[in-house]
Amino acid sequence: MSLAQQPDPDSALKECCQDHCFHAFDALYCSLARADPIQPQFSDDTCPLFVTWNIKSNKSSGSYHLRGCIGSFDPLTLHQGIADYALISAFRDSRFRRIERKELPRLQCGISLLVHFEDAESYLDWTVGVHGILISFPHPSLLATNSSSSVPSPLSSQSYLPSTRLSHKRKFSATYLPDVMPEQGWTKLDAIDSAIRKAGWDGKITEELRRSITLRRYQSSKATATWDEYVAWREANGGEVSV
Repeated sequence: MSLAQQPDPDSALKECCQDHCFHAFDALYCSLARADPIQPQFSDDTCPLFVTWNIKSNKSSGSYHLRGCIGSFDPLTLHQGIADYALISAFRDSRFRRIERKELPRLQCGISLLVHFEDAESYLDWTVGVHGILISFPHPSLLATNSSSSVPSPLSSQSYLPSTRLSHKRKFSATYLPDVMPEQGWTKLDAIDSAIRKAGWDGKITEELRRSITLRRYQSSKATATWDEYVAWREANGGEVSV
């Protein structure tokens, strides 16, 4: 995930569709099966994106759970970007082992196209169910004060940032896509504290730390497709499938 380049906040919302998911599935299947890919027919627009792989449980309920999710905040061309991140999220998500060919029939693919990036006024300046969040914060040892307050505040984080930085101290960053918070049943504070942990901070979470956060909010358009839907699409486009 690249955080170096910030997308244009005025970019128009791009509609995600199942063809985007089929393209991701095709990249993964062809990589594992050494088959020839189907050329994408959708427009090769430019947009930041995330690819999510979910896998169906072997239990009778058949519910899906996360199998890999990685993306880029740098604008990418959709043809190459989706294909690349389909493989990166399948093979290089450090939280999971590589996806294997035998798992393909249980997979579901989700593509999220990210738009409308805005700088928030505080860590609470966003809406659950509408926005994804991208947070960054300095190492807590660099904070100017040592407030013991644990009460959430809508105040801007900017006044709580120290005037100097020590170059040897790392900055922390993490993101959650817009659909994560409703799926988890999180409040804004739940999501912020979880994102702090996801960023790698394992110390005490104080209100001072929360106020030190710089937050960018964004929106997304998302589509999903199952393996069976992909197989039907590939066969309809003249491709064979063998698992």
